[in-house]
Amino acid sequence: MKTIPHKTERLHALDSLRAIMMMLGLVLHSVITYIGGEPYSAWPIRDPNNFNINLELINSTIHVFRMPIFMVVAGFFAALLFYDRSASKMFKNRMYRILLPFLVFVIILFPLVMGGMNYTLKVFDGNVNAFSEVLASFSSLSDFIPLRTMHLWFLYYLIMFSIASYLLGLLFQKAPKVSQFTHKIFHSVFQSPFLRLIVFTAITVILLVYMDRSWVATSTSFMPDLNTFIFYFFFYMFGWLLFKSKSLLGTFKRFDWFFTILAFVAYIWYFYIGYEVLDPFSIKVIKASCCWLLIFGVTGLFLRYGSNHSARMRYVSDSSYWVYLLHLPLTIIIPALIVDWDIPGTLKFIFVMTSTAVICFVTYHYLVRNSFIGKFLNGRTYPRQISEIRKAHEAEQLKVQFDK
Repeated sequence: MKTIPHKTERLHALDSLRAIMMMLGLVLHSVITYIGGEPYSAWPIRDPNNFNINLELINSTIHVFRMPIFMVVAGFFAALLFYDRSASKMFKNRMYRILLPFLVFVIILFPLVMGGMNYTLKVFDGNVNAFSEVLASFSSLSDFIPLRTMHLWFLYYLIMFSIASYLLGLLFQKAPKVSQFTHKIFHSVFQSPFLRLIVFTAITVILLVYMDRSWVATSTSFMPDLNTFIFYFFFYMFGWLLFKSKSLLGTFKRFDWFFTILAFVAYIWYFYIGYEVLDPFSIKVIKASCCWLLIFGVTGLFLRYGSNHSARMRYVSDSSYWVYLLHLPLTIIIPALIVDWDIPGTLKFIFVMTSTAVICFVTYHYLVRNSFIGKFLNGRTYPRQISEIRKAHEAEQLKVQFDK
């Protein structure tokens, strides 16, 4: 097993991958209003006039890989902090970057999200007094107390994962032989692209059978859900263990295009045909297979094409946290503002997604990036100009070369 150097160089591809997975939340929450059909309890708004049932393919496909990939990368970077810096620094970093933003934004965003949802529902029902009625519903201080974690559920669980992995990391440090044995097994499985695909798909299927579901039902309750915890902690710990075998990251580029294309073809077939003809166990198998094909395939594509520093991509990565926090109330309220537009549901989806992205990036650029909010979210402020990002990277590279 290869020795892991003390200091890991910045992995631009994984930074970008984490950011894009967060950004896909904007796509997900923009499209779901226009998929037609019966509304979900977690997202009750459906445009009554303009929708396209084929848009459900976008929603369903994103669900099967986005959060698993994000959790893999989150676990990888948590392990990087733990082993490259120290256990205490990892714990402190996760609490500052995850716990504090969660506590602040769950309070700020709750009335915007819940009020926005009620407003849009009333507008879709033709209520001309929607705005005044929603304002009246927030008549006491208790109405502003968050009742659910909303789209911040993943932060809520990352807090728990950070604590659990911190304790497990300390435990394995006390048992080096057990740690070495675990990583040896993982490393040997991980060397073969097809063996790791089979092994981790099988484990995922076992988890789905245990949950008796075709896919995990994400919980936004403040009461931790065991299924949500176990399912996503599995992907998080995969990322943690992956860090110890990061010398094999390059193997993700083997079959990356093949795995990605195969996954999308298989999932499209499942969406239009397979769902009607497959039994429940087979559905679990195909979803788990597509999930891991995309984890290995998409990550491989990012490693292949995104491993070099890009000032623009670094800007997007830096902005992703703010964009994810802010986007949800916008994707809820904007559909109400355009409900009377007589255009196809697909165009409405594109408008909601684009306008939300513009608002998020403009507010990030002028209000967040170089302000106390940016420092609160990312640990530091950043220059607004792309050229300054490029200069900072060049200076950092010179420092690294000098230190060598």
